[in-house]
Amino acid sequence: MEKVVAIDLGSNSFRVLVYDCLNHKIISEFNQVVGMADGLVDTGNISKEAQERVVEAISYSSEKLNYNPKEAVCVTTAAMRMANNSNEVLQYFLRKTGAKFKIIDGKEEARLTLLAVKYALKREKLKSEKFVLLDIGGGSTEIIVNTKNDYKAHSFNFGIVTLTQKFDDYKLLEESLNLRKKEISNFINTLQIDLKEYNFVATAGTPTTIAAIKLGQDFFHYDKSLVNGTIVDLNDLNECLELFRNSSKQTITNLVGSGRVEFIEVGVYIYKAIFEALNKKESIVLDDGLREGVAINQCLIK
Repeated sequence: MEKVVAIDLGSNSFRVLVYDCLNHKIISEFNQVVGMADGLVDTGNISKEAQERVVEAISYSSEKLNYNPKEAVCVTTAAMRMANNSNEVLQYFLRKTGAKFKIIDGKEEARLTLLAVKYALKREKLKSEKFVLLDIGGGSTEIIVNTKNDYKAHSFNFGIVTLTQKFDDYKLLEESLNLRKKEISNFINTLQIDLKEYNFVATAGTPTTIAAIKLGQDFFHYDKSLVNGTIVDLNDLNECLELFRNSSKQTITNLVGSGRVEFIEVGVYIYKAIFEALNKKESIVLDDGLREGVAINQCLIK
């Protein structure tokens, strides 16, 4: 198989990748905020409006990238794992678009994301033997500790969308994240490793946005080739929080894109909490994540 199409339907983002299996290169890609987890915390269901946004995104992206949704490898994650109506929603997507989604659990999500990140670290000529990988999603946060060819992963049931919808007070959010930091420390302690030997690698929208802002990019001038491998430290996170607090909605929209404005601060708070839980001063940011892992995995199967 020369190329595959991978779709990652997350709690907030819809991401498509057309991938060249022979050269392990991206042919084309598509990203759109669909807000699938909107209202999920309150209702327990994926809303009709969110379903329509996903159907529109599939139709539009298939025209733009010239792919057949029936032939795409489609995965969906935390929001679908949580939703009471996930089966009927997936049937609806299949009926309307031909895209057949599979709900993957946190373990499979971690395995596929890790696969992409290992390829990315090699591509960027960065050490890929020992690292802790953070993937902040809309509905869950994955932490993967990779030691050579072995890894241990844990999916924590909080993300940027669910925490934004749960807390409108940053003091309460920080109290909640302090408890989460203990959970993360407990997970790390069970592994009996020396974290000083491990690089801290971060993927997903929040880390890449902070890296882009650090590089002077905005949402409309985002260059992933420059973002990949960028070092982000705690000072960068604090500067971004300061920037978001003191900027107009229009300025923030230009920086992070519409559909992410209301979540970005919570994303930074989560990222900061993980820095503190791991006692790290800096992290390597990569744009590669689940959809790249789905594509690479499919190439390896074929």
